Amino acid sequence: MERSVSFEGTAARLTDGKGSILRILDEIEEMVETATRIPMTGKVLVDDHALLDSIDRIRTGLPEELRQAKWLTKERQRVIQEAEAECERMIEETKTYVAKMAGETEIVRMAQAKAEEILAEAKRTANDLKVDARDYADEVLRQMEQTLTKSINTVRKGREELQEHWGREREEEY
Repeated sequence: MERSVSFEGTAARLTDGKGSILRILDEIEEMVETATRIPMTGKVLVDDHALLDSIDRIRTGLPEELRQAKWLTKERQRVIQEAEAECERMIEETKTYVAKMAGETEIVRMAQAKAEEILAEAKRTANDLKVDARDYADEVLRQMEQTLTKSINTVRKGREELQEHWGREREEEY
């Protein structure tokens, strides 16, 4: 049986709720399930006009369904591209943040190194000052010792002279 497929009225068939391809497939399934069975063959008798009409309705609905599927595919692709772009943006932000943190970490590391260097220099200077102060105190004490030794020697010499002088005077008195 030759039939022509008409694409006119496709939108009307799809919008009235009866032309949905899934609904038409459900109708065909119901036709087969409720059809008269031929004994011992496992076959059924189906009204060919009703079946062919359903097939025509599927054919007319396919372009619309395909258009919707293409739109869904494009929409899905657009959403994926937006998600990828957002992901790339987030990756770039993360890289920038990591670079900034690494830079700050480098600054902190450099500051710590400089602080350690300053502290080491301060310890060296403090140690040098301590050594210099000890050397100065030792020198002052050495000079005082020399001065005191001279003074003691002078005092001894003075006493000796005094004792000599008194010793002579005592001898003269007796």
